[in-house]
Amino acid sequence: MIYYISGGERSGKSSYAQKLAESLSDTPIYLATSRIWDEDFKQRVDRHISDRDERWTTVEEEKWLSNVISEKQTVVVDCVTLWLTNFFVDTKYDIEKALEIAKEEINKLVEIDANIIIISNEIGMGLHANSESGRKFTQLQGWTNQYIAKLADKATFMVSGLPLTLK
Repeated sequence: MIYYISGGERSGKSSYAQKLAESLSDTPIYLATSRIWDEDFKQRVDRHISDRDERWTTVEEEKWLSNVISEKQTVVVDCVTLWLTNFFVDTKYDIEKALEIAKEEINKLVEIDANIIIISNEIGMGLHANSESGRKFTQLQGWTNQYIAKLADKATFMVSGLPLTLK
């Protein structure tokens, strides 16, 4: 089952995903996709880790999510934006190539018999990016979000800490 949770920054996505995972499993997995880019981001990661209790196992994987998710697990993938950033940077900002790779990996996730809770950001709802790479990434994020939402069994949009059911 694929659960897709999207929303703006600080909209309550992670808390909602964590509670959902805990309702589905006594031993959920937190799959961190980020690279630690700076000290501020490291502090954010540390705060997220402290939000989870001993029931949780944290797995770090920057790109190949399907390689670390097993059948029957409940996994929170946090998050698509950071995951896509890894492909975007590694393909030297080639949105077509990054999107192709991301779709291939998403297709693999759909085939796994597990509860996969995918968190993403709706970055296209904010200010218009002032750089070419920012505009390209916003396109990549939007197309990827649409692709995941289409394949997801359930989709939720978070606003001000409140879940809105999309599907």
